[in-house]
Amino acid sequence: MTAEAGKRPVTLVTGGRRGIGLAIAEAFAAAGHDVALTDIVRDDAADAAIARIEALGARAHFVAFDLADLSAHETALAEIEAALGPVDILVNNAGIGAVVRGDLLELLPENFDTVLAVNLRGTLFFTQAAVKRMLARRGLHPRAILTVSSVSAALASPERTDYCVSKAGLAMFVQNLALRLADTDIGVFELRPGIIRTDMTVKVSEKYDRLIADGLVPAGRWGEGADIGRAAVALASGAFGFATGTVVNLDGGLAIPRL
Repeated sequence: MTAEAGKRPVTLVTGGRRGIGLAIAEAFAAAGHDVALTDIVRDDAADAAIARIEALGARAHFVAFDLADLSAHETALAEIEAALGPVDILVNNAGIGAVVRGDLLELLPENFDTVLAVNLRGTLFFTQAAVKRMLARRGLHPRAILTVSSVSAALASPERTDYCVSKAGLAMFVQNLALRLADTDIGVFELRPGIIRTDMTVKVSEKYDRLIADGLVPAGRWGEGADIGRAAVALASGAFGFATGTVVNLDGGLAIPRL
C-alpha cells in the first residue's frame, strides 16, 4: 500500500476474487501493477484475494457490484479511479456458467437472459464505460482490454447453449472493439482458456481427469490459472500492439481440429 498513485500501472480484473481472475490479478501484481478487483460480493474470499495482492507489493482495491446492473458501472469505475488512479488495463474475466445444464430444447428464456446479462451485456457495457475513461486521457503506461472468453466461443456444447452463445458473442464484441480502437494506443485481445483447474471445476475434476488421460487435451494436462495470468501480462505489455484483435487459445491444443 506504499506505491504512489500514477507511478505504477493500474489493472482492473472483473470476477477477481477467486479462480482464473485471481490468478490473473496476482500475475499483474507480481509484474509491478496495482490491482483493482471486482466481484458480485465481498466475502472472506475477497478479503483473502486482497491480502494476496498486497503481499506481492501492490496496492489493491475491491469493489462489489453486479456486472449485470449497468447502473452500477460508473460508480464502480469512479471508486477504483479514486483509490488507485486511472485504469490502464481492463481484464474482463467475470462470468457465470449455464444456470441449468440440460437439453437445449428445454432451455428457459429466463436462464438464457441471466447468463447473457452477465457474460455478454454486462461485460460489453462495462467495457464501454471503461474505454470512454481511457480515451479521455493520455496513457502513461501501455494500455489494453483483455477479455477472457472460453473455447466454448467456438466449440459447441448443446447442454449449455446459453453459455456458449454468450462466449461467442464476446468473441465478436472483441473483434468490433479492436477495430474501433485500432488507431489508439489501446490493444484489444481475447483469451480463450480451455480446461482450467480452479475451485469452480472441482465438481467435474474426475470427469476431466479421465478425458485428459484419454487424449482430449493434446498437452496432456489441466490448465492452471497461472497459465492464463502469464499470457495476460504479456499481452498487456504493449509488445503485441500491432496484433490487436488477436485470439489467444490457452487450451493445450484442445481446440485444434484433429483427425
